[in-house]
Amino acid sequence: MTQERWRQVSEWPMVAAAVLFLVAYSFQVIANLSEAQSTVVDTIIWVTWLVFAVDYAMCLVLARRRAQWFVRNLHELLILALPVLRPLRLLRLVTLLKLLHRTAGNAMRGRILTFVLGSAALLTYCGALAVLDAEENAAGANITNFGDAIWWAMVTITTVGYGDHYPVTVVGRCVAGGLMSVESLSWAS
Repeated sequence: MTQERWRQVSEWPMVAAAVLFLVAYSFQVIANLSEAQSTVVDTIIWVTWLVFAVDYAMCLVLARRRAQWFVRNLHELLILALPVLRPLRLLRLVTLLKLLHRTAGNAMRGRILTFVLGSAALLTYCGALAVLDAEENAAGANITNFGDAIWWAMVTITTVGYGDHYPVTVVGRCVAGGLMSVESLSWAS
């Protein structure tokens, strides 16, 4: 088996794992579950983590130049290793957008529109979830529910920046920086 073949074989299972993670993570964050209440959700999140870890290990094992692949994919290792970066696992859903992009039809504008709108919606939703996860139980936070979080993400991604909602935690501010960076990169390309 080659790394390219592995990617082809694992594409849909990885999309399914990312969607399952998104649903479980969304439920956990939006419902603001206590540790005692989140046993099933935590199990789903850990199982999807294991799926991502197996995918990472297979890609590393199948890489022609393992050391080079390892260095170029350190971000994936960090996402696996650091719980605070777990929302970044949702970037696997970009694969789903690529699949939609391929099947959106032959019209170039339709494919581009599908990809751009899907990417913006996914980025906004994931940014809102990540900031809510960081902020909802923090002292002095003003992003304490999903409505505030989605509003904050939309205002941030569109660069309007009203300032009515803003992150107060270090993790929340890192999410904000990441959201703004990704958005500015998308405009630059």
